[in-house]
Amino acid sequence: MTKRIGFLVFVLSLLAVSTTAQSKLLPGMPAPLDMSDIYSADRPGALNPVVKNFLQRVYVPNTESNTVSVIDPTTYKVIETFQVGRQPQHVTPSYDMTKLWILNDKGNSLTAIDPATGKMGETVPVDDPYNMYYTPDGKYAIVVAEQMMRLMFREPKTMALKNSVWFNCKGIDHMDFSADGTYLIASCEFGDKIIKVDVQSQKQVGALELGPHNGPQDVKLSPDGKVFYVADMHADGVHLIDGDQMKKIGFIRTGNGAHGLYVSRDSKMLYVTNRNEGSISLVDFKTQSVVKKWQLPGGGSPDMGGVSADGKVLWLAGRYNAEVYAIDTNDGHLIAKIPVGKGPHGLCVYPQPGRYSLGHTGIFR
Repeated sequence: MTKRIGFLVFVLSLLAVSTTAQSKLLPGMPAPLDMSDIYSADRPGALNPVVKNFLQRVYVPNTESNTVSVIDPTTYKVIETFQVGRQPQHVTPSYDMTKLWILNDKGNSLTAIDPATGKMGETVPVDDPYNMYYTPDGKYAIVVAEQMMRLMFREPKTMALKNSVWFNCKGIDHMDFSADGTYLIASCEFGDKIIKVDVQSQKQVGALELGPHNGPQDVKLSPDGKVFYVADMHADGVHLIDGDQMKKIGFIRTGNGAHGLYVSRDSKMLYVTNRNEGSISLVDFKTQSVVKKWQLPGGGSPDMGGVSADGKVLWLAGRYNAEVYAIDTNDGHLIAKIPVGKGPHGLCVYPQPGRYSLGHTGIFR
């Protein structure tokens, strides 16, 4: 009887913890499958039924050519090139994963891609779309207007503007959301700092100065939801940030020009692109240390990209070399170097596993 009562108390305590965790979530946000790993829905091949029949493609926005190169990942060849608006920066999956958006920054527009057919669709006027994310409840698309120093909260399907908020954040460009979805951390590339924004109120609730001569770039939350990793091109590594307390708790040197951040399909490693030295560092989430570094043969400028659906290939744009790199995630060897247009930037590998998209080139949870 005593053992039975003890077991009942144990079960009730687990339910209480689960209920407490759920109650802290942003209203309307899908609950994490595993509270200890926010990327647990992103396992190899775990494609959402919505996307599983989409064409396997790599979409590469070429900022200086005003084009998007389309690569077939099975042949490692460009099979089509789209002419788009001026200075396309990123290709971003929609929250419901049914559409891709080309962000024509200087063209002040978004151009849709139907990932089922790989064809271009409508073009929608939008001011200064450098980057784009989605609130975890799917209520808003957040267009990151870098030059205007604004976050534009828009209706995600029509892109109608709902709210425009200015922040004292020079070069606001990359972000990620807390595990419970209640706040985001955004980098200020030219402001030597990061800011914290409450998702519901859309107001700044914190800031952290990183010191002079810093250049924060991509932002990515650790699988356990406890640490934000912030790449810094000038500091040549990643800052470790406690987002709840808004304080720096560490720094990992990775390489010259640390820029893009991508999580391995098993949630164990963080791939860090070191753009200025042509390498990729692998940071172990558990030990918070660099365990490997992959050097691109002949150098290069690895920038933004994504991981293949099966987790076997890391795709990266070569920003200053007019090429794309396909890298074997097993041993880091270069599978292919693919010529594309000038200034390739935020390429999108699609489809990818996950239940919904938080934007950028593909942040799925």
